[in-house]
This record gives sequence, C-alpha cells and structure tokens, in this order.
Amino acid sequence: MAYIQERTTQDGKSHFRVQVRLKGFPVQTATFDRKTDAKRWAQQTEAAIREGRHFKTTAAKKHTLADMIDQYIKQILPTKPKSKEVQEGQLNWWKAEIGAYSLCDVTPAMIGECRDKLLQGKTKKGTLRTPATGVRYLAALSHAFTVAVNEWGWLGDNPVRKVKKPVEPRGRVRFLSEEERPALLGACKASKNNSLYTIVVLALSSGMRYSEIMTLTWKDVDLTRRCVILQETKNGERRNVPIAGHALDLLKEHHKARKLDTPLLFPAADHKSPMDLRKSWKRALEKAGISDFRFHDLRHSAASYLAMNGATTVDIADVLGHKTLAMVKRYSHLSEQHTSKVVASMNEKIFGDQA
Repeated sequence: MAYIQERTTQDGKSHFRVQVRLKGFPVQTATFDRKTDAKRWAQQTEAAIREGRHFKTTAAKKHTLADMIDQYIKQILPTKPKSKEVQEGQLNWWKAEIGAYSLCDVTPAMIGECRDKLLQGKTKKGTLRTPATGVRYLAALSHAFTVAVNEWGWLGDNPVRKVKKPVEPRGRVRFLSEEERPALLGACKASKNNSLYTIVVLALSSGMRYSEIMTLTWKDVDLTRRCVILQETKNGERRNVPIAGHALDLLKEHHKARKLDTPLLFPAADHKSPMDLRKSWKRALEKAGISDFRFHDLRHSAASYLAMNGATTVDIADVLGHKTLAMVKRYSHLSEQHTSKVVASMNEKIFGDQA
C-alpha cells in the first residue's frame, strides 16, 4: 500500500511525502513537490517491488563497477586457482577503464567502446591484441556480472550479454602427416632424454595435454584397467583416459623402471618437479625436419586420427575432455570419408532393392 502525506514548509510551500509499505519488504520513502509525481513514483515502486526489480535497481545505484570487481576478486577468484592471476589482471583492466561508474550506469554501449579500445591496444611485445584476447576479457567481466545478478542481487541483468564478441579465427588444425609421424617418433626414440619417446606416444595416442602428462603420478595410473585418471584438467573435471596398444606397453615398461622416491611418472633431476622437455623436444623436431609444430599439436594429431578412423564428434569430445562439441567441429571435415560410408550404407539398406 502507498501512503501520501502533504506537508507545508515554513515558507508556505507544499510537498508530498510518499511511503510504500508491502508486507515482507522494508518501507520505501520519497518526497515530491507535486502530488502527481508522488503517485507515479508510488505505483512504479510498488510494481517493481512485486516483480523483484526495485531492490536490484537500488543496489545497482549504490555499488560501482569497481565494488563489484573487488568483491568478485575477493570471494570468487580464490575458487579458481588456475585462472586467478590472469583473470585478476583482466578484471583490473576493466576497473581502471570504467570502475568509477555505478552499475546502473554501465551500459552495453559503454562496454562495447572499451572492447574496441582493448583490441586497438598493444601487448607487452608490441603487437595488437587478438580477438581471442578480447573474448577472454569480456568473459571475465561477464562472469563477474552474472555473480552480481544471481548471487548478490546487485542488478537485474548482465549488460555484457548484449555486447558482441570479437570474431575469433578458426582453430588451428596442425597434425602430423604420414611422413612426419615416423620421422618424429624416430627422433624421439633416439633422444638422450629416455622419457621423450614414451611421453610423445602417450600424447599422440591419448590426446592428453602437456601439463596433464607431465604432472601424472603413479596413483593416477591403473595398468590393470588400462587407463589414466586425470585429477586436474583444464575444465576442472576429473577425466578417465583409456591407454591402449603401444602406449600401454611403454607405460608398463616405464613402470618397471619407476623411481621410488617420487610419485611423478616423469620427474626432473631433483625428483620433486616434472622434467622440462623443451630442449629435447626442440632437438627432436629439428632432427625430424618438422617445422611449425608445437607439443600441443600432438593433441590435435590424436583428434585428427580419431576423426579419420571413424570417431564421431561426441567420441572425440569424450576422449579430449571437451564439455561442448564446438571445439571438436574443427576436425569434422576429416571424417567425411567415414560419414560418406555411413550415408551409403543407409541408402543401400533403404533403397537397395530399388537399384
């Protein structure tokens, strides 16, 4: 219910004090010079309270973007240890640009202007920031807004949702050719680093990331079930990775020669941290005559081989540990031959007697 009370000041002027009282909500009060304005405010405020909009709007006026970022960094980022340092830098960039604005004044247009400024800026190396960088900065800000909307009730909507993301280039698909693969494996086998060959075969056959392989401990390896359990992955979920064939044989041999003073499969000389493969990996590439190839491309190679051998996008996503199929779409063209066989088989069964 709304209550409007007319009051007269000492100089004879009238003003109208309005109160909106709804059960279960704090009293809202405002003062106006005209009664029509008081009535309009009362109607709008009462409707906003009933629809759950009023207090979010009030909080959005009270808190600045800097307040939101500071609280997010304090409360939420500690739960994201892998990305904490990077995202804190991204959020502080937004804070420096528009942190002084109240949340209700931060619009999609304002965020869009900042996005353009970000992409026109240069990195420490003197190069322009990539569209992918712009997407990451927007994603960090967007999640902060989402938490402010859903958990803190500071505003009613996330303005970043209405901002167009920079268009990222198609994902890189560099995989070893039929000639490159034996050349690289031969160079790895001849390396002075006795673990290089086993590590590369594991990467090629399982699609595991470099960090996932190098931080493996023996408790994560189940030779009986022929699998590896990845406790820490990029998307934060545990993943069961099947190990088969030559990779399994190499892992069994590696287990026989395991070092008992470290839990790591591939420890450094101090047996406390994972070994550094950079030098031996670089030498192997040079010896094999392979250019424009990174260790992460072994993961692309594994996915490409799966696609060319009939694996579906769902199969590849399961093996690589992707939550969505978007990242796997880059390999779909490699499975065209398999897809053609499936379509041909279906047509044969349906229309075979018509031929």
